[in-house]
Amino acid sequence: MTEPGGRRRRTTSTATRERGVRDARDAARHAADALSELIRHHLEGVSAVCRGEDGGWVVNVDVLEVARIPDTTSLLATYEVGLNPAGDLIQYRRIARYRRGAQDQ
Repeated sequence: MTEPGGRRRRTTSTATRERGVRDARDAARHAADALSELIRHHLEGVSAVCRGEDGGWVVNVDVLEVARIPDTTSLLATYEVGLNPAGDLIQYRRIARYRRGAQDQ
């Protein structure tokens, strides 16, 4: 059904489908959004996404924790974010902290 202004109204089935996590890209988006609301740091990106044993998702999100000049000395961190199959945040924890300019070990 089209509403005035040419916009289509969502049906119940479409709205229900959008609540769950459909794929890894969707899981990454849900995890990044949930984490940004909690820690209030600038998100740098997602470095890993995998399925959890319970059917949920485990996502590693990289964030800028301390901005410095020069930028290569800024401190970043990787957070592991756990989502249930519906995409709700169930846990998060910082698993690494490093300088932007540091090479992988």
